[in-house]
Amino acid sequence: MKRTLFLNHAVYCLLLSSLAMSSVVLAEGDHDDLDDFSGIEMEDGHGSHGDEGHQHKKEGHGHEDDGHEEKGHDHGGHDEGGHDEGGHDEGDDGHGHGEAASDAELNDVQRRLAGVETMVVKHQSLGDSITAPGEAMLNAYRTTRVTPRTPSQVTERHVRLGDHVKKGQRLVTLSSVEMAEAQGALMEANVELRRVTKLGRKVVSEKRFVAAQIAYQLAYARVSAYGMTKKQIQSLMKTGDATRATGEFHLVSLQEGTVISDDFVVGELIDPGYVLMTISDESVLWIEARLTPEDAARTVLGAAARIQVGKRWIAGKVAQANHTLDETTRTLAVHVEIANRNEAVHPGQFVNVFIEGNKKQQGIAVPVEAVLRGPDGDWQVFVETAPGRFEPKEVTVLSTLGDQMLIEGVTEGTTIVSKGAFFVQSEMAKGGFDPHNH
Repeated sequence: MKRTLFLNHAVYCLLLSSLAMSSVVLAEGDHDDLDDFSGIEMEDGHGSHGDEGHQHKKEGHGHEDDGHEEKGHDHGGHDEGGHDEGGHDEGDDGHGHGEAASDAELNDVQRRLAGVETMVVKHQSLGDSITAPGEAMLNAYRTTRVTPRTPSQVTERHVRLGDHVKKGQRLVTLSSVEMAEAQGALMEANVELRRVTKLGRKVVSEKRFVAAQIAYQLAYARVSAYGMTKKQIQSLMKTGDATRATGEFHLVSLQEGTVISDDFVVGELIDPGYVLMTISDESVLWIEARLTPEDAARTVLGAAARIQVGKRWIAGKVAQANHTLDETTRTLAVHVEIANRNEAVHPGQFVNVFIEGNKKQQGIAVPVEAVLRGPDGDWQVFVETAPGRFEPKEVTVLSTLGDQMLIEGVTEGTTIVSKGAFFVQSEMAKGGFDPHNH
């Protein structure tokens, strides 16, 4: 009985050992399988699917065949964070590391069609910007109003609204009873003066001679004050025909300019002082901007200004500053004088005004359109390094006045793109331009 129990116990122990050995073998087999699957997953992560995907030692850790041994990586690129065979070493990860273009080349045709222009930059001082709405108005120093000086009737019109007239050009013909009387008196005085002058002072007394001279001068001054020009008066007296004293005369333009207003009809009776026409030289206009007293204190006569009219910019300067506040708005009127080329701006038109303040800064002055935001958010300009070749240059913006910007980051004498910078930037983007210039 004891022998039987001993044998049973021995058999039981052998069975337990056998089961333990089987568990160990099974565990090791599972580990190998897991390692093989890990090797497959790792190979898939690198885009490589070989015919022997379960050879762990050859393809999982050794990497003799995939070139990683040259870089000393022993675990399928895990030390590289996955930047080994996914295309990152060949510079095609979208960031332009390696062979990305850092400039753009444009031929003459491209530059002309895209409107690309360049400029040589230079140092300049620029003040802070004072911004205000403005309204275009006539330059009062280049404007005249045509008015009669006696009660008159319009008998003929010689120019129309919008016509360009020259100085001395006939504008309108008037007829006046007062002018007729003055013309008659002038012709009579002229005849008397000729008579006494012809007789001489030996025959005519000094008193009569002086009286004739005075009468002539008074009559001449009267018709002149009523509106006749020197040329018209001379023409009237030259004939010596008293029947020409009809009271008809012409109002002429006192300056070269454009007929801005025309408020009458032929046959209308006009009172003295009534404005028949307004003639103005629109080549130079005023822009009236209303500033707060604090902003007005920061401006000086002659200060530079920029006027924005739609998408156009016009240079100007402060010509006048009012010293009395408007009772309603509590603002001061400042007049900016601009050169109105081709009469592009008209009186009454609303504009935006940017006046240079007295806080000056030194830097490189460039057009606003020459400075763009790069892909990384920094300001940049495009420098011409060779004819037709441009590359970006990061800059710092110091201040802005209208369409002018003060920057630093480029040296004086550098040639940059002043117009068409966006096109150049687009061409660089097409070529894989890297904003960091790596």
